[in-house]
Amino acid sequence: MAVTADERASLLDAVRELAQQRIAPLAAEIDREGRFPHEWVELMRENGVFALCFDEEYGGTGTGALLKLQAVEEISKVDATAGLLLAVQDLAAIPVRLAGTPEQRARYEPRWASGEVIAAYALTESEAGSDSAAMRTTAVRDGGHYVLNGAKRFITNAGVAGTYAVFAKTDPSAGHAGVSAFMVEADDPGFSVGRLEHKMGIRGSTTGELLFDDCRIPADRLLGREGDGFRLAMRVLDRSRPGIAAQALGLAQGAIDYALAYAQERHAFGKPIAAQQGIQFMLADMQTRTEAARLLLYRVGEMLDEGATAPSFTRYSAMCKLLCSDVAMDVTTDAVQILGGYGYIAEYPVERMMRDAKICQIYEGTNQIQRVVIARELLAGR
Repeated sequence: MAVTADERASLLDAVRELAQQRIAPLAAEIDREGRFPHEWVELMRENGVFALCFDEEYGGTGTGALLKLQAVEEISKVDATAGLLLAVQDLAAIPVRLAGTPEQRARYEPRWASGEVIAAYALTESEAGSDSAAMRTTAVRDGGHYVLNGAKRFITNAGVAGTYAVFAKTDPSAGHAGVSAFMVEADDPGFSVGRLEHKMGIRGSTTGELLFDDCRIPADRLLGREGDGFRLAMRVLDRSRPGIAAQALGLAQGAIDYALAYAQERHAFGKPIAAQQGIQFMLADMQTRTEAARLLLYRVGEMLDEGATAPSFTRYSAMCKLLCSDVAMDVTTDAVQILGGYGYIAEYPVERMMRDAKICQIYEGTNQIQRVVIARELLAGR
């Protein structure tokens, strides 16, 4: 539906209030205990936050990509794990949105929009990260079923998701052209979750291993056609990278907001440290870079809402993920520096923000891969 500026502002205000009043007070505890925040999932369900990712016909708000990215940003200002809950619910739905049949969309999207089911996206393997075509998980047709064997690694929402979009080789000899995509459900026979990782950041988000041991799924869980999986995965990444950029942007702004308040309250040499030109210059650079990243991200959100048909969309998507995550790492590090010794201890949130920011330079394609994508698209346009 068309959203007026006032309606957009009202929705974002509601998300911001929810984040600041209900999520922020638990952020340090969730990080310290490294536990999945089931209470935040329930909070988002009750307040219709997951619906921001979906069309009205499937139970969503139909308010578009830009508003969803802004919501991820607002939530991530107080906690990146909470922002990731929303970003990954969207990521895992994109394969069905792009390649699913009407029946598949009707089966899954309303349950994702309501938050009844948490979703996950399973592409990465231990030997197939940036090189997705090197995956070893296989899917063999057996009458009315496919049988999957193999393992996935570093999967967000492992163990808490009810559905997994899984990529596997239906023709191991065909390289990229042999990859296909499937929907696997948590109770499918032969599917299990292996170890969960102990991580430096986003510690409330589960990251783990998926195991497929003669996992049998109905043949109608194939997304699109056999052999379309790699192209689908690349289209998904174009549309999911902005979600990680929004998470990174929220981290950057949250760190600035905290460092700014601290600098105005902390006194040294008889005056607030915010009066020191060195601190002022740091804050000015931090906000300038963050605002530049925001403008790029919001442009990508607008492109998605316009249909993302421009040939340059892949480049813009990679650029916003690259810039926002690099800015987040730099800005959160500077925020720690402004707080000095206090910034390095867990009593203050900026050290958590710095730890959380690092993953934004790695997942959804490392920033080295983003540079490869950007350069490739630039050269192809010459």
